[in-house]
Amino acid sequence: MSETIDKASDEVSLKLRLNEESVSSVDEGATRKELDRIYRKLDLRIIPALWCLYFLTSFGGSAYGVSLTMNRAEGHSLGQKLNLTAKQTSTASALDFVGLILFDVPMNLIMTRVSPQSWLARIVVSVGLVYACYIALESAGALIAVRFISGVVGAGTWPGMSYYVSLWYPNDRLTRRIGYYFTAAQISAAAAGLLSAAFQKMDGVKGYTGWQWLYLHPLSSLEREVHRKDIENRYSMVKWTWKDVSAILFDLRLWAIIMMYFGVVGTGFGLAVFGSVIIATSNPGLSSISVSLLYAPIWLFDLAGILLITPFADRYKKHRAVFFSGACLIIITGMFVNTFAKGSWNRYGGLLIAGFGLGPTVPICMSWAAEIFGPEYGDSGIAMSAALVSGLGNLGSVTATYALYSGWPSDAERLYRDSNMVLVGLLGVSIISSGACHMLRNRVKRVF
Repeated sequence: MSETIDKASDEVSLKLRLNEESVSSVDEGATRKELDRIYRKLDLRIIPALWCLYFLTSFGGSAYGVSLTMNRAEGHSLGQKLNLTAKQTSTASALDFVGLILFDVPMNLIMTRVSPQSWLARIVVSVGLVYACYIALESAGALIAVRFISGVVGAGTWPGMSYYVSLWYPNDRLTRRIGYYFTAAQISAAAAGLLSAAFQKMDGVKGYTGWQWLYLHPLSSLEREVHRKDIENRYSMVKWTWKDVSAILFDLRLWAIIMMYFGVVGTGFGLAVFGSVIIATSNPGLSSISVSLLYAPIWLFDLAGILLITPFADRYKKHRAVFFSGACLIIITGMFVNTFAKGSWNRYGGLLIAGFGLGPTVPICMSWAAEIFGPEYGDSGIAMSAALVSGLGNLGSVTATYALYSGWPSDAERLYRDSNMVLVGLLGVSIISSGACHMLRNRVKRVF
């Protein structure tokens, strides 16, 4: 009986404390420790599921990149098998991102009206079915069609996950969480590189080439109350109108973040799709298996960048522009080393440096968008800004995959020097845009 009274007394005491002060404003003391513990428990329930989802949806894209160089000596790479020209390769590479650009916004707005977890489940199932079609490809036209369809069905994955995680975490805890599940993309890229080395040994088995084989605990009631109080402004019906959509579109801060994203995602996907091509071109003596094995560490360095830098970007969120710009400068350093260093192994080291810098850039973009547009526009602001940043920002991916590297055949003779320098220019635009966003963040008024 006394235990029941004590428990009831503890719950009443906690509720009184929550009513007296906002939990989110407490920077130290018992409540902050309670929140840290609760969010760690939420991490164990939310982040692994999102990580697995993003790993599965990212793996196919990473596998496509390494399939361009698998079993080259036997004439069985994806390009050789389908007799792809350089133009067809760049077109197929870019169309995946065209699908994302066209459908990211509508897919994310749908998520505000339906169950987010069900919609994300629909995406991963659809993406899996489309990737299974790769094994049956027999022509360039089929590859181009499948790449575009994979972009359409996968639209809303990245911005949708950013929106979903913002429902559970406040802004000062968001970047790190986005970074946690963003590591799935790096692990999937590394896994694709390592697995492709193994699957190349299966080339010819059952009539399939190596690249074809590549495709073949609850919170307590007390803890729920603490979390509810800390995130109570997120528990609301999602309502948006076309007036809200127009207001977000005309907000200058949105376009600053889009341009930030444009440069870093263009560089990231340029290396993701053509990283193995760059390695092979810089060191022609490498076997296709060696190229695959060397491709993987780029994304392990990317993973290290996420884990080391995003926690500080959350802790010092007023200085997100500094962390973002610093990461971009690291990428630029890596691109210069890859372009101008003497010796193939020194140039490879440049790719590792660039990979490390890439890690925190995208999570910072997405969490900054949520931090700016959530308080002013509500859920529609978070959902739409995430979709627009991801969708329009992916024009950088189109630029890198269509116009550069394989899309610029003569640049191969220069070891892709000019393609790398175009990406350096895009990164410069990203740095300038982050400075503009920092200056505008509290100065722009809603126009509608």
